[in-house]
Amino acid sequence: MLHDASGRGLSQEGWAAGVRDTAAATGARLVVVEANQGGAMVEAVLRAAGVTLPVRRVHATVGKAARAEPAAALYEQGRVAHAPGLAALEAELLGLGDPEAAGGDSPDRADALVWALDELLQGGGAAPSARWV
Repeated sequence: MLHDASGRGLSQEGWAAGVRDTAAATGARLVVVEANQGGAMVEAVLRAAGVTLPVRRVHATVGKAARAEPAAALYEQGRVAHAPGLAALEAELLGLGDPEAAGGDSPDRADALVWALDELLQGGGAAPSARWV
């Protein structure tokens, strides 16, 4: 994982512009959005902000900790590494499954990483590395 452009407390326009700008800066080829909480709205906001990349909607059917199990296996196999500067992401990953560790916050950074790794596992990524946004 090379990058974390997560932001909290942003307006719809703010996070959509962040996705647009980060995708352009990193050469992204796809945006993955969780459709359980307003997937169609999320895609519409991204399009309004000028995101022209394909958008893949994913659906959560189990909790975040359970969704992270395949990613955890990749870490155990040494198949995932992080660039320096991702301490907030790493803290969320370490706190998955421990609600008190997150201090009441949802581990959204960790969840986004899990979806990115899932996309790569499903054959969606052409290269052996991903830039997580």
